[in-house]
Amino acid sequence: MQPLLLQNLVEMTAHRDHLRLEVSVLSTLFKLHGVVRVRALELFAMPDGQHCVRARTWSQDGKVQSTDTEAFYDPQRVELSSMVELAQALRQRALIASAVQPDGQHVLWLPLWRQETAYHCLEIMQSSAFSPSRIDVIQGIFGVYHNYQSLLDYSERDALTGLLNRKTFDEQFLRLSLQEAQDSSAAQGALSDESPRQWLAAIDIDHFKRINDKFGHLYGDEVLILVANILRSSFDAKDRVFRFGGEEFVVLLRSVSLNNARKALERLRTAVESYEFPQVGRITISTGFAAMGSGAPVEILGQADQALYHAKDSGRNKTCFYGDMMQQGLVAPQMTNDDLELF
Repeated sequence: MQPLLLQNLVEMTAHRDHLRLEVSVLSTLFKLHGVVRVRALELFAMPDGQHCVRARTWSQDGKVQSTDTEAFYDPQRVELSSMVELAQALRQRALIASAVQPDGQHVLWLPLWRQETAYHCLEIMQSSAFSPSRIDVIQGIFGVYHNYQSLLDYSERDALTGLLNRKTFDEQFLRLSLQEAQDSSAAQGALSDESPRQWLAAIDIDHFKRINDKFGHLYGDEVLILVANILRSSFDAKDRVFRFGGEEFVVLLRSVSLNNARKALERLRTAVESYEFPQVGRITISTGFAAMGSGAPVEILGQADQALYHAKDSGRNKTCFYGDMMQQGLVAPQMTNDDLELF
């Protein structure tokens, strides 16, 4: 058992993304004698505030498999309150919890905490009670997994603001663009302003260089951190917020209509405009956004950038939509090039 366990731990730490690491740790736990089921549970809040849980990776028919479905659209998700013992353990901020199921199976849960929030949980089930030595082994494996998850998470986030970084954006944007292109093709042109779609918004802090020049880079960094906090609180959990570098941010808005995308970005603009930044006072942002699925990823980025530049050139502190600019004749239609590569 010892050599096999060490071999599995080596395999776990060879992965460079969260999902593959998750599959690897579940495979390791599933090979422990007596384990009958393992799952990696994703814990999340729906836009209406309802707390839900779903299995993102699980064992079935002797293998470990995972789903590509987004948590918010997974038909297998359930309310967290339906898993009474787990919900109680999370309320108590437990690091480990166990229960006996009605069918006599013994379950062990190990939540992964980020500050005050549990965002994932490993679940191990076996037919007999967990002995102290078995719990020690599982906690040791979990400790390696947790530490490596933290390292991967750190590599995906901007060190100053804690937002997702450019590298992570490249990966998620390409995947979401392909999905949106397929959805748009299936809709066969039936999309309207009220149709749920994906949107890319490019955001820039107005006159940020003046802030650094006048108040210094420490206050400039504080502005970036505070703007990042406003960004986090302005969008749903299903949306993704990135720092692109400098004073630039990008938001991927998921499954909302054009009108709701406008409203969300305007709420962000007014929230920043009305915030009193320490020492600096009031600042503003300019935003440009475009619909995804209307071209190659690099084209959509270009469209959002054009809308952002238009917001800047026409007075700043504005939110501009590329589609409006097209209708007004402010930009010419871009040529589609299927050979364009992202970055």
